[in-house]
Amino acid sequence: MNQHFNTEHTVAQVRAYLVGLQACIIGALEAVEAQAAAAEDDGQAAVHALIDPWRKEPGTPLQGDGSTQIIEGGRVFERAGCGFSHVRGPQLPPSATQHRPELAGAPFEAMGVSLVFHPRNPYVPTVHMNVRMIAAGHPGQEPVCWFGGGMDLTPYYGFDEDAQHFHRSCRDALAPFGDDKYPRFKQWCDEYFYLKHRNEQRGVGGIFFDDFSERGFAHSLAMTQSVGDAFLGAYLPILERRQGMAYGERERDFQLYRRGRYVEFNLVWDRGTHFGLQSGGRTESILLSMPPLASWAYQRVPAEGTPEAALTQHYLQRHDWV
Repeated sequence: MNQHFNTEHTVAQVRAYLVGLQACIIGALEAVEAQAAAAEDDGQAAVHALIDPWRKEPGTPLQGDGSTQIIEGGRVFERAGCGFSHVRGPQLPPSATQHRPELAGAPFEAMGVSLVFHPRNPYVPTVHMNVRMIAAGHPGQEPVCWFGGGMDLTPYYGFDEDAQHFHRSCRDALAPFGDDKYPRFKQWCDEYFYLKHRNEQRGVGGIFFDDFSERGFAHSLAMTQSVGDAFLGAYLPILERRQGMAYGERERDFQLYRRGRYVEFNLVWDRGTHFGLQSGGRTESILLSMPPLASWAYQRVPAEGTPEAALTQHYLQRHDWV
């Protein structure tokens, strides 16, 4: 590995940031659940995150460790998982070398935090965020280090102010690193989180970047940290606005139907899922993005003029939200 990257200090620096980010985010979720429990005052304790540390031992396809932290069956979050992993492997899987064919088969080291939250209330959107670093290189060749990540919002019932707030937060996180970054990564997100087999966007987007190493390691790491640090400010105000909205069987049914689209994207198109499974990663942790319940229907078309129709006609169309 690259000596500039793979010093103990550099590895420890990135790892410490990611572990701290995971702890901060899970702490915020537990605070939301505690607040909801206090408001309901039904004598039931607030739901806490399950913390599941894991380690890949020598002799397995990957070596390394991580921690899957997840809330299931909460008052606010039906399922909310946030995972940290730090692994090393003998060769990069195909999903990681699409744009770097010269690294096919190279040993690699990867670490990152990835999360998906599936709230119980259909008016609260599902959200995804990921920040990661990968380093790879063939023996005797100059290794390469790059970063990736982003965040995106998937509403079931859309609100312009929510999409605008989320995108402003993304724009502001990237602003110190160049005026080109938000429009560039916003377009990348729109193009990436697209269900080609449905001809449909996954949600209202956000930002996405990959294979990023511009202006060196320190600059790329700082930008990635800024994205990770912006997540709670991008999402929690939306959660606070929507979680108290009343809903019924109709809204719940539509939420489960639209969650099916989320499952389709993650299993069919998502490079992160493919990377984890192809590299021999921990299946339970890789699939923490799956919702606890989802449904499918044959050729379901919402009636004109309904909020359900507005989702596909307005919110799943590409817009300049800021």
